[in-house]
Amino acid sequence: MSLMLCEYRRYAPKAAQILLISVTWFCSVGGLSTSESSRLASYFGTKTRYEEVNPFLLVNPLLVSRKHDLLPNTCTPLQVVSVIRHGRRYPTQKQIKKMKKIYNLIQQSESNSELVKELQSWNMWYDDWMDGQLVKNGEEDMKNLAYRLASLFPSLFTADKLEKCKMSFTTSSKHRCVDSTKSFIKGVTHNYLQLPELPDTEQEDITCREPVVNDTLMRFFDHCEKFVVQVEDNDTALHEVDKFKIGPEMQKVINKVADLLSIPKDQLNADLIQVAFFTCSFELAINNTVNSPWCRLFDEEDAKVLEYLNDLKQYWKRGYGFDINSRSSCNLFQHIFQHLETAVSESKRYCYGSVNSV
Repeated sequence: MSLMLCEYRRYAPKAAQILLISVTWFCSVGGLSTSESSRLASYFGTKTRYEEVNPFLLVNPLLVSRKHDLLPNTCTPLQVVSVIRHGRRYPTQKQIKKMKKIYNLIQQSESNSELVKELQSWNMWYDDWMDGQLVKNGEEDMKNLAYRLASLFPSLFTADKLEKCKMSFTTSSKHRCVDSTKSFIKGVTHNYLQLPELPDTEQEDITCREPVVNDTLMRFFDHCEKFVVQVEDNDTALHEVDKFKIGPEMQKVINKVADLLSIPKDQLNADLIQVAFFTCSFELAINNTVNSPWCRLFDEEDAKVLEYLNDLKQYWKRGYGFDINSRSSCNLFQHIFQHLETAVSESKRYCYGSVNSV
């Protein structure tokens, strides 16, 4: 996750407006999904490509949609604060381990069905070294997103502000987050501002073009002892998730997939079924594979169940399930609004100072 701040207080506007943008980064690049994956794409959550929601990006990934005016004509933006999810990534090591497990089970199936044959001949190309790293088209997502955001607020994204460190970029230490932030910065500096690209060795010497790693701010949950004790390290915190995994809705999906693959039902569980669904989403997001055999294991009803399973986990682990989940983010929330308040107060001081000097 990245926090990106762009400050502006160079002149006194007729009216000032602070805009807080909260964005969840999904995925982009490639042809609009069709066939199997198109039926399921809206259930992929954070693994959904940008194009599934905004097909116009297929024509031009730098195009800014201006369906709604963000600012009235009488307002001038003073600051933009964005809290943004990392870009498109590879599966984690834990996910890849499960992917290989269900893949090996499929290899042992004696079914003669076309679907099983396709899955058996499918190349298991995911490897442990990938471990959630940012993928190449995920880098492009970040660059394009930066370009679109800068295009919406050109007065806040200028070479002068960059050189004077009026923009700051903060990230957690997760490699996919650091790489996402670096790609976002390149989207601003090279793609939008058209500044020459510098070698990595020289880039590191320019403070304003390098992300600042701050886990206390960006991974606040890891630094909240109460959250760690009550949720992260609590084996019973996700008991509702565990109940749903063995409930009738999930068992129906497990039984269906077991029949399709001719695999004994007792060899499958909710985790393996979920990772098979994730494989469908990864194939679309990373490889733009719109007809992956993994997607043909599921229909929309299955996808709804699996989407709910994922939402249920996030509800208890990151959402409204426990009060501490939201309270642990207070430092980040306070940090954002301190910057907003500073931008307003400095703008007012400039405005009053200008009036008094006249």
